[in-house]
Amino acid sequence: MLPILGLLTPVLNKVLDRVLPDEGAREKAKAEFLQLQSDNEFRKVETQLSAIIAEANSEDPWTSRARPSFLYVVYFYILAAVPMGFVFAVDPESAKAVTEGVAAWLTAIPEQMWTLFGVGYLGYTGARSLDKRKK
Repeated sequence: MLPILGLLTPVLNKVLDRVLPDEGAREKAKAEFLQLQSDNEFRKVETQLSAIIAEANSEDPWTSRARPSFLYVVYFYILAAVPMGFVFAVDPESAKAVTEGVAAWLTAIPEQMWTLFGVGYLGYTGARSLDKRKK
């Protein structure tokens, strides 16, 4: 609903300009619409923040650290790409060797481990979603 309100603003302004001849009534209607938009935006942000705060205040240690721990690994790989770009610019052979080494290391992990990780991660995510719906 919120994106629709943002898209309707110019249309509503044109309609109000034609329908309401009184300048005061027109400005009051526009102000009320803007207030409605702000209230909806505030409620959206408030809802998002309450979910984040609820997770942060959870006594379950997995709730507060399981997802961020995995994301830190992903962030590390993303950030490692920057210096690897410089290494490649200076010595492409070394960068290629490092890339092949990491690829070989990841490929050496058995397929069953990747499956177990995926099932566990998706199971955790599904259980958390179900838990949030119950509350």
